[in-house]
Amino acid sequence: MKILCLVFALATSALGAAGDKPAATAKSNAVAVATNDVVEVGQDVADVPALNLRIGGDAMKRVFLIGLRTNTPAASVPYRLLLVLPGGDGGANFTSFVRRIHKYALNERWLVAQLIAPAWDNSQKFMVVWPSKTVPYPKAKFLTEEFIDAVIADVKKRAPIDSKNIFALAWSSGGPAVYSAALREESPLAGAFVAMSVWPGRAATEKIKDKSFYLLQSPDDEITPFAHAEQARDALLAGGARVHLQSYAGGHGWRGPVWPMMRQGIRWLDERQ
Repeated sequence: MKILCLVFALATSALGAAGDKPAATAKSNAVAVATNDVVEVGQDVADVPALNLRIGGDAMKRVFLIGLRTNTPAASVPYRLLLVLPGGDGGANFTSFVRRIHKYALNERWLVAQLIAPAWDNSQKFMVVWPSKTVPYPKAKFLTEEFIDAVIADVKKRAPIDSKNIFALAWSSGGPAVYSAALREESPLAGAFVAMSVWPGRAATEKIKDKSFYLLQSPDDEITPFAHAEQARDALLAGGARVHLQSYAGGHGWRGPVWPMMRQGIRWLDERQ
């Protein structure tokens, strides 16, 4: 557990510097948290609608619901839903990057819910950004699994959602919590896209035979070794899941043709049937 937390700390620190290249670019395009409620976004995604929500009125359960146009007729068919748990500190400063996921890697059939990692105290980011049943944090008042469930329930009240097409996307520090959430026996997630992350070592079970996992990892990753992705692949396959491990060059961070890579991974998940 101490080793795993150390990996989280290193990943969080590196991502703040150079790990998430698009996030750094987004900051140069005026992505910043001006207040607790106002987030400036890049001009290229200013047209992407986003609701700034507090689930159940809880300030610690903050989420951006992206892609829902409230001034147009209701969708005639249910949306697919992608929950995004950013890496690094999991903060609101990733919102331009996540809106770009919706704009450049998805289509109008999708809604995106960007979860904002709660900050329980000043030490948390050096231990675990997204506390979960697998990797807990003593001062957390709820687990990420509970946060995910609350977000899904809230979004379903706002728009028709296809319950068979709810996925999660996470990178770096967000990955272990998504694994934990997806591997629950009664998980609402049909699968997950996990990039540049560690495998928390949880054994998969036959309960995941109907789930799909797309793993993206660089053999050059200096923070989260490629072996973690291989361990995840082998454990998930042993549990009966459908799994694809895709490698890319360049090391830790979103590198190369980011949007085509994301589009490919999400399409693979979407075409599982």
